[in-house]
Amino acid sequence: MTQEDLFKKLIAHSKEYGFIFQSSEIYDGLSAVYDYGQLGAELKNNIKKYWWEAMVRLNDNIVGIDSAIFMHPRIWEASGHIGAFNDPLIDNKDSKKRYRADVLLEEHIAKIEEKIEKEVEKGRKKFAENFDEAKFKETNPNVIRHQNKIADIQNRMNSALNSNDLDALKQLILDCEIVCPVSGTRNWTDVRQFNLMFSLQMGSTAEGANTIYLRPETAQGIFVNFLNVQKTGRMKIPFGIAQTGKAFRNEIVARQFIFRMREFEQMEMQFFVRPGEELKWFEQWKTNRMKWHKLLGLGDENYRFHDHEKLAHYANAATDIEFHFPFGFKEVEGIHSRTDFDLGNHQKYSGKKLQYFDSETGESYVPYVIETSIGVDRMTLLILSAAYREEQLADGEQRIVLRIPPVLAPVKLAVLPLLKKDGLPEKAREILNALKCDFYCQYDEKDSIGKRYRRQDAIGTPFCITVDHKTMEDNTVTVRHRDSMEQQRVAISKIHEIICEQVSFKNIFEQLMM
Repeated sequence: MTQEDLFKKLIAHSKEYGFIFQSSEIYDGLSAVYDYGQLGAELKNNIKKYWWEAMVRLNDNIVGIDSAIFMHPRIWEASGHIGAFNDPLIDNKDSKKRYRADVLLEEHIAKIEEKIEKEVEKGRKKFAENFDEAKFKETNPNVIRHQNKIADIQNRMNSALNSNDLDALKQLILDCEIVCPVSGTRNWTDVRQFNLMFSLQMGSTAEGANTIYLRPETAQGIFVNFLNVQKTGRMKIPFGIAQTGKAFRNEIVARQFIFRMREFEQMEMQFFVRPGEELKWFEQWKTNRMKWHKLLGLGDENYRFHDHEKLAHYANAATDIEFHFPFGFKEVEGIHSRTDFDLGNHQKYSGKKLQYFDSETGESYVPYVIETSIGVDRMTLLILSAAYREEQLADGEQRIVLRIPPVLAPVKLAVLPLLKKDGLPEKAREILNALKCDFYCQYDEKDSIGKRYRRQDAIGTPFCITVDHKTMEDNTVTVRHRDSMEQQRVAISKIHEIICEQVSFKNIFEQLMM
């Protein structure tokens, strides 16, 4: 099965089992906008809880806020979004389809990287246990040629983007002989910039209305509340402010399911530090954030850092944490050293001082900022992508299972009476009622026990509790484990302890604090 086929199956599975639906589907849908179903909402909330508690509960010097979506329009002037929040777009004259120029080039680079991986795979088969991947990449002429080609494309693209040379960007697309995925032609328009912010009118009458914007990021709500939080919370540098919330971007090339949407949710933390110490904290947050991801146990090899060669005008360091999605390695979280750009500009545009008096040094200064920004929707897609499995069982049957980390699983356990008689349903309900105050549970008595196990596998439920006739005799139940499918007989009084050990954040948080 190709990665493209896998991704299509994942999208279909997400709808079939109540994770994600196309928005406004009964009206033929709204492009690049999605609704979260009953299980998707639970998964998303669990992800946000994992992030929030890791940020706010585990760090004495980080607090959380919830700022408004509607903000004064001058904020977006100060942040640079009105003047510079643009994507370079290019159209194919034959298909009439529009693309981001940089995305076309990144996808072209990804295809060259696939060629490198094929060469590596050939080498691995040829040399078997004697294969040295690093040495092979350094010496194989085909790999070296592909790597040089990638480096040349990246250098030219970064140079064009940094200097806003749109003609050079188009020429690079032509030189790479990139074709439109729909028409298959290279009949391209010129590249032009397109602002991504949604604007709307606020006011009681059309004549008196003011133009405001739906926020394209949540970070600015943190910056304009810097002094409010610092003073009321008696915060001392270094300290951070965390926030989750909706953001909106008029993405022209929205694609890859919920990876790139027009309405999405972010989890951002801005960490305020002394000028001159920002790069030390940048490295520390890189380490901390990667550890947060890897502790979910989805495979260390699926993560990598991608350091930015093209830096935003306000940054002096930036990196992305990328995950290996079915469509390649893509960004899931950004970590940026934003210098004093944000607070400095808001101080300039508002006329209000946004400085911190440092009692240790006896000086006032505009703090520098380290930002960590992660998309909730991308994180949800990451979890689903990593969890989806089609497994061939020993008896010849096949099962579809979502191996979602138990701490994030939407449903923690299902209580299943073996039969709908002999008091088994009543006993199962009794067990359910004892557990549902602590865990999100499901009750299911329809169909054979095997079919019910398969349903729970398909939604990622880590544990199934089966109530049978032996339960009525000795107060024991069968606990079935999702991943191994092993079953163990335990006392009803032990269920809570067994489930809690696996679905609590405690074990992860203890490792995160090391």
